[in-house]
Amino acid sequence: MMRFRAIFPNLIWSCTRSFPSSWLGSSETCTYLSKCFSKRASHATRDGPAVSGHLRNENPDKTREFLDKFQCPDVRLFTKMIVDAVCWNTMIKGCLDCGDLTTAEELFDEMPEPSVERAEKFFKQMPIRDLAAWNAMLHGYCENARVDDAVKLFEQMPSRNVISWTSMIGGLDQNGKSEEALNVFERMFRSGVVPNQTTLMCALSACANASSLPLGVHIHGHVFESGFCLSVFVCASLITFYTNCKNVVICMAFLTGYGLNGRHEDGLKVFSDMMRASVLPNQSSFVSALNSCCSLESLDRGKEVHASTVKLQLGSDVFVGNSLVVMYNNCGAVDDVVEVFKRLGEKNIVTWNATICGCAQHGRGVWAMELFSQMIRGLVQPDEITLTGLLSSCSYSGMLQKGRCLFRYFGENTSIELKHEHFACMVDVLGQYGKLEEANDFVRNMPLKTNFIVWLALLSSCRMHSNLDLAKRAANYILDLELHCSAAYVLLSNFYASANRWVDVSRLRVTMRDKGIVKQPGRSWVTIKGQKHLFLSGDKSHPLSENIYWKLDCLIKKLKELGYVPDKRFSLHDVEDEQKEESLFYHSERLAVAFALITTVEGIIITAMKNLRICGDCHSAIKLIAKIVDREIIVRDSSRFHHFRRGICSCGDYW
Repeated sequence: MMRFRAIFPNLIWSCTRSFPSSWLGSSETCTYLSKCFSKRASHATRDGPAVSGHLRNENPDKTREFLDKFQCPDVRLFTKMIVDAVCWNTMIKGCLDCGDLTTAEELFDEMPEPSVERAEKFFKQMPIRDLAAWNAMLHGYCENARVDDAVKLFEQMPSRNVISWTSMIGGLDQNGKSEEALNVFERMFRSGVVPNQTTLMCALSACANASSLPLGVHIHGHVFESGFCLSVFVCASLITFYTNCKNVVICMAFLTGYGLNGRHEDGLKVFSDMMRASVLPNQSSFVSALNSCCSLESLDRGKEVHASTVKLQLGSDVFVGNSLVVMYNNCGAVDDVVEVFKRLGEKNIVTWNATICGCAQHGRGVWAMELFSQMIRGLVQPDEITLTGLLSSCSYSGMLQKGRCLFRYFGENTSIELKHEHFACMVDVLGQYGKLEEANDFVRNMPLKTNFIVWLALLSSCRMHSNLDLAKRAANYILDLELHCSAAYVLLSNFYASANRWVDVSRLRVTMRDKGIVKQPGRSWVTIKGQKHLFLSGDKSHPLSENIYWKLDCLIKKLKELGYVPDKRFSLHDVEDEQKEESLFYHSERLAVAFALITTVEGIIITAMKNLRICGDCHSAIKLIAKIVDREIIVRDSSRFHHFRRGICSCGDYW
């Protein structure tokens, strides 16, 4: 069959390329050959080499003598029914090259229906089918993309040889079923059939398309053992396999390794190199890249990765989508969080929880409640993380009654086990509204044994509402449970400082020093064009410090014109009032905001980060600064995001 299919392309090529110019001067040769081709006589298989030989020797008379045999009407050979369309196309091209448009048109009109249908009919009528006939039919199905019929025929075959297996492996791979092709290859190995060069090439192609590195490496070892490593074609298949498959695996290993070791810049560089080298990232690659963007708090780069997911049609993948939600949330883009959520067709519990918690952190309590309602209507079962997000929404948005109802509902109507973090969240909800005694009773009567996290939530609320007596009691409980809890010492010390009880401040600081407890210094930072700029309070080490302080001095004047009065309670040093005011003016978050104002164009949203809770005086000042410069300023502190716009904050002053 293969000889027969190869004769006609060679024949026409010889006619148009090798014959003397006297033969090419007219279309007689092509006309004659086209008639012979239309007869499709069975002697092609037997006499094909002789015809090709005469053509190569430029002997047209002998060629015509052999071509006469092609007019024999014998149709006994099944092979002649699988005439490839390539042969017809080559004949037509030969006529066109000779300028015989008439014959080319006739050939085009005479082209039969796809030969596989005619071959299928003939195959079913054959009284005896040898293995060659089965293989020919199998190959015909695969070549014409009838892969399901090929599989069915393959399973019906009474016997199989290496050609049968190879045809099936190659057919499945070429029709987008590379995983199934590899399954057939493994079956072949188990059956004891030894693969040939073509089999290995087909299997390597399937490994490349299926990104199956382990099996591909195993096949490489077999190539070496069998001596096929000297084959140019097998070597080319190996190169393709390693290029398409191993590059993704290697890049993924680097992405994961860099991410685990905090080297996120290096990880994103690997991702960029993958894209430039046309190594298509997979689902896991995008998840790793987005996690790195999240850790770097780089919104611009996160959006670039998001654009790539859309181009490769992975933006709707639930795992990639979840990473997008977390990235946008961590970078302060809550509107994008909701937009990604809406566009995701498939959502799992992680999707719902990440979006609800994101809305909570950004002070979008109403959004979080609406999402919870959708979740219930969609029969998605909430879990303990859902409750944490909802209670946080109530705390950050000042929804006292909603928080009480949710806590009661989850405790009485669901199988979710209430944990310490849920009780701490509820204490925070009560504390935001100043319900300190109720919060104290709530802690004392909770069914779980209290831990320092719950008492710490109460201490923080006492600091907010200046209840020193209850704060001291809560601090004692905390230190009994967690002797070296630095947060309790710091909160109580700040409490004493705001009340001008400097003796108590000194005593606490001595105790902290003796116990080796170090207060974490407040620092803030902004990321501009991929570069992080870090600031400490009163810091003048930045190259643009002169411009930063000039900008702040200008803003201070405008703040005072709007009625701003510094709240000296937030100056935690025992100095004169003037010095207290000056120290407040140059807190780290204000330095970061001022730097962003002088280095970005008007209208751009500013996002600053702080490792500690934002200072109350800075919170008041930045609300007015956002109004003065007519820009949105986002500050993320240790617990939540504050979106400052037109003199108000998204937290509603609940933080």
